Formats: sequence, C-alpha cells, structure tokens
Amino acid sequence: MADTAAPGATLLSLWRRLAGLPGGPLLFSIILGRRVPYTGSIRPRVEVLEPGFARVRMSDRPAVRNHLRSVHALALANLGEVTSGLAVLCGLPPGVRGIVTSLEARYHQKARGPLVAEARVVIPTVEATLEHQVVAEIRNEEGVLVAEVLVQWRLSPT
Repeated sequence: MADTAAPGATLLSLWRRLAGLPGGPLLFSIILGRRVPYTGSIRPRVEVLEPGFARVRMSDRPAVRNHLRSVHALALANLGEVTSGLAVLCGLPPGVRGIVTSLEARYHQKARGPLVAEARVVIPTVEATLEHQVVAEIRNEEGVLVAEVLVQWRLSPT
C-alpha cells in the first residue's frame, strides 16, 4: 500500500488503481463521498487527480439547488473545497500535513447545469508552519467562470 506518511498517498494510490478501469472514476468518487460524508452530499465526480491538480465535476440536481433554481452557494463552496483538498493532499510530500483554516467564495453568476471545478497548486517547501492559498475555479458547461473558492491551507511538518 501507499506510504502513509504522505496524507494524500493513499488517495492517489487508489485513484491510480481505479482511474483506468471501466467505472473506476465513479467508484473512486463514491468511496471519497463515503469517507467524507458532507462532501459526499454534493456527489462530486473526480475526473482528474494528480499531485497538485484536481478536476471534479458536480451535477445540477434538486438536492443542491436553491430557491432561485440555481446551484446553492454552499454546494459551490463544497465543490471548490474538495477540489482544493484533493490537489493539495495528493501533492504533499511525506512529513507534511495540511488543514484548511479559512475559505472564501466569490460568486460571479448563477450556476446552472453541470459544473467543473479545477484546482492547481505548487506546494512550497515546508520547513515550518506556513499559510498557503489555493484557488479552485468553477465553470459551467459553456466554460464560463461561475465561482472561485479561495482556500487557505496551513501546512506544517509532522
């Protein structure tokens, strides 16, 4: 199994085993949702996962909608946070851990239809505790930016 000293190593190992199999990405996403039940409430579907990069899709469905018939602000924030988390955790080297310390969401327009979030991060050298911001961009089916989720991570040596 993967090196448990790296927090995202187990996730990345599981992704690499499943991603190329028929239904593998869906199975990975279901496992992720069960391991993190609140995140699972939006039914995120991981499309790409690499150290420092994640692309996650979310369907527009009644359970994530608001009274304006668009995707609820907190469902969008949840999508951005999980995308950021996958990119960060799978990019951390052994001996470094991370935890979210703040989250800010910027909404640009109503989100409707299938949505895709992407987060890319370069992990800095972590010799002492530091703060590092990661941005997850959420786009609609036409590629229009509907929201940005800015996630502040506290990275520290274990």
